[in-house]
Amino acid sequence: MKPIKIHQITHLPEEVLTLEKEAVAEGFRFLTRLISEWHSGTNRFNAPGECLMAAYSNQQLIGIGGLSVAPYCKSDTARLRRVYVTPTARNQRVGQALVKALVAQASLHFHKVRLSTDTSGGDAFYLYCGFMRIEDVHATHIMELVNA
Repeated sequence: MKPIKIHQITHLPEEVLTLEKEAVAEGFRFLTRLISEWHSGTNRFNAPGECLMAAYSNQQLIGIGGLSVAPYCKSDTARLRRVYVTPTARNQRVGQALVKALVAQASLHFHKVRLSTDTSGGDAFYLYCGFMRIEDVHATHIMELVNA
């Protein structure tokens, strides 16, 4: 794998449609929701502290993920959303690098980051990234941030 570059983005790259097709083939619909919400203006990851990041290798989009203000929480909490890495780039620390960049951004504005996942692979991945499981109807994992 070539070096990974992670950038904050303000527009959806066209290549996100390729990632969406891969995600749908795996049974995941959250990139479809990302694209739909982006185009409708429902969520552009542009509120204070929010961001959308993309991971690239050799100028090819290989991952994406966002950070938004967490609904159902105090304003000091962010929500990690729509994190996806193409299958060919998995197990090469792309997801970990993407989550690390999103958490670093979150630490500038928030005290906690929450997320929801419904797969055992997602659970194991987020535990590996430093999140802890929680019992909450709106989230499955949390990370307390020390830099906020």
